[in-house]
Amino acid sequence: MPVINYEELNASSDSTTTRTLLHEVIPVTGTIVSGTYGSFPSDDNIKNYTHGMFQSVYDYPYLSSSANHIFDISIGYANASSMSGASSVQNAKKINMYNQMAQVLLGYSGSTSEIETFESDFTFDNTNQMSELFFLSLSRPLVKDQIKKGSFEIQIGTSSWDTGNAAGGWGPFGTGSRDSGLLVLGDVSASATDNYKNTQGGDFGLLYSKNNDGSNGTVYGVIYYQAGIVALSSSMFKNKGTAAGATADFLSGTTLCGDVAKKSVDEALTGSAISGACDALRHRIKNLSFNNTTEINSRIYFCRVPHNKYNYSSNPTYVSASKIRVKNVASDQPVSYITTIGLYNSSNELLATAKLSEPLRKDPNNELTLRVRLDY
Repeated sequence: MPVINYEELNASSDSTTTRTLLHEVIPVTGTIVSGTYGSFPSDDNIKNYTHGMFQSVYDYPYLSSSANHIFDISIGYANASSMSGASSVQNAKKINMYNQMAQVLLGYSGSTSEIETFESDFTFDNTNQMSELFFLSLSRPLVKDQIKKGSFEIQIGTSSWDTGNAAGGWGPFGTGSRDSGLLVLGDVSASATDNYKNTQGGDFGLLYSKNNDGSNGTVYGVIYYQAGIVALSSSMFKNKGTAAGATADFLSGTTLCGDVAKKSVDEALTGSAISGACDALRHRIKNLSFNNTTEINSRIYFCRVPHNKYNYSSNPTYVSASKIRVKNVASDQPVSYITTIGLYNSSNELLATAKLSEPLRKDPNNELTLRVRLDY
């Protein structure tokens, strides 16, 4: 049996760790969210649940085996909101949804049992509170490890329900003058090192509207990068002038509103089920895009091959009749070719192997340092 020699790896000098971030662009068009499969609001790729807490959006009819989950939509408001009241439809569920998101993403204020509330700034000083929110919870297969900071953008129509559609009803986005009320939100000021804060739910950034000159406008939401959750304030549909398109009719149609012709966003939050308000928001989404992030952690080992070792092969075919096959003259130096590296534990048990792309010549005149990377 050939003799095997081991080279001990020093933990401090012979290994190091690295982190690599891979990004992928994820575009979601409004026609997928609403308008491609079935008829609004009963799209075949939209699943509403009996509990009524949220609805799920798929990229294909959800009963199909090839359907992929894109995101969930829900709404909620704080208990102290003016929307909260015994007469509001699903009042308790809407409050619970808000509190659940706040508790998971924000935690409690100080040492008290009071849950923090969402705010349109980084201060958490009980000012600029966002009490009525739409929640988009992006699916983990799309977000991966997190959303890349500064890459998120969503385009939402804030114009009147029937704008640009002579036939009535909202229909697929982008018809006629509907883009006049288009609101573009993004975390453009956030970066990997600046303009974001950290809470219990991970890093978060503010979603600003984009002015015509390209500058940041009003904050209308918050994005949580690791959680993959976007909280959008209902205020984007309030107090809109005629130039931007009035949204007194945030919701319309007998299917969604019953016997009421139209509803403002406040009326939708209080007088419609969660699914109805989600339908209205879903049908106003023109585009949504972001870059996801896959984090690859690596351990790199530097396997050093000194000049006076590993010049002989342990392969039994290396010798014939006790003579080295690669030597023609007895005085010639031995030579071998390294093809594989094995990593062993302290008990000399093989844990991993690495194949070289090509055999490397080794003789007493050279030394090698081979770099082995383990990803996890």
